[in-house]
Amino acid sequence: MSGTHEETGGTFRGLGAEQVVAAVERSYRLELDGTLTEYVSYVNRVYGVRDEEGVEYVAKFYRPGRWGMAALQDEHRLVADCVAAELPVVAPLEAVDGVTLSEVVVGDNMQTIRFACYPKRAGRTFDGDADEDWVRIGRLIGRLHAAVQVGAATSRMLCTPDRSTAGFVRQLRQAEVVLPDLAPDFFELAELAVASLTPLFHDARHIRLHGDCHRGNILDRAGEGLLLIDFDDMMRGPAVQDLWLVLPGRMGDCPREVQLVLDGYQQFNEFDYSQLRLVEPLRLMRMIYFLAWSASQRDDPRFRVVNPHWGTNAFWLQEIEDLQTQLEIAAQADS
Repeated sequence: MSGTHEETGGTFRGLGAEQVVAAVERSYRLELDGTLTEYVSYVNRVYGVRDEEGVEYVAKFYRPGRWGMAALQDEHRLVADCVAAELPVVAPLEAVDGVTLSEVVVGDNMQTIRFACYPKRAGRTFDGDADEDWVRIGRLIGRLHAAVQVGAATSRMLCTPDRSTAGFVRQLRQAEVVLPDLAPDFFELAELAVASLTPLFHDARHIRLHGDCHRGNILDRAGEGLLLIDFDDMMRGPAVQDLWLVLPGRMGDCPREVQLVLDGYQQFNEFDYSQLRLVEPLRLMRMIYFLAWSASQRDDPRFRVVNPHWGTNAFWLQEIEDLQTQLEIAAQADS
C-alpha cells in the first residue's frame, strides 16, 4: 500500500565485517584501514569505518524489506532539501555512480541490502532543560518544517489513525502474537482507538516530517549548535508529530516547556494550535506502532536478547492496561 510502513522482518544474515568493508570501499572508492565499530541501532545495522588517512565515516545498512527504494529516496530527498536550506543535518555521500543509495548482495540466498555512507559527526545528546534550551529545540524544528513542508513523499507513511495505525493493528492480528485469551480485549481497544481518533485528524494539514524527533536524535555540537540526525522514520503528517516527542512529559504536566518550544518554532514557521489536541492520540498511535514493529522483530536473535519477556502473558496484560489508560487520556484531550 502506498504511503504505509512496510514489513520490518528482514534479517542481516550474511552481512559480516568483510562484506561491510568491501561494500563501502567498492561503492565509495575508499581505502579503509580495517577499523569497524558497530553502533547500537534498533532497526538497521550501523557501522563506523575509517579510511587510511584517518577520516571517519558512518555506514548505514537498511533492514531488508522495511522500506522500498522509493521510500528510501524520499528520505534522502528530504535530507537534500534540508542541506539546500542550510539546516544542520548530515547528508549521505554520493557513491561512485552518483547516487546516495548503494546495494550489496550477501548470504547463500543472495539477499540484497541497501546502504548509505555518511561523514561522521560527533556530538553529545541534547539534554538541556533551561528555558533557552526548549526555545532552541523549537527553532530547529520550525526551521526544518519551513524547509521541507512543501514537497512530496508519497511512498512514506501518512501519520493518521486510519492510514497508519489501522495497518499496524492488522499486522498484529495477522502475526498472531497476542495470546489467544487476551487477543479479544487487545484488539477491541486497538480498533476502538482507530475509530474514535480518526476524526480528530480530518482537518490537520499534512507535511513532510522527521517522524522520530526525540531528543536522542538531536546532537549538541560544541561551537556549532544543534544537529538533527536519523531521518529513517520520516513520514507525512501533522506538524505536532515532530514536536511532542521532545517534551519531558504529558501536555498537562509541562505547559511551560510546550509554550517555549512553540515560541521558538514560531520564529521560523506558523503553528496551528488546534493540533495540540492530537498529542495524546499520537502517543497512543506510537504505542501500537512500536508493538507492530517489535512483533516483526520477534525472531531476530538480537531483539530476543534485549527483550526476553516480549510476548508473555504478563507483557500483554500490561500492554492492554496501558492502551486502555492512554485511550482514556486521548479522549479527555479532545473534550
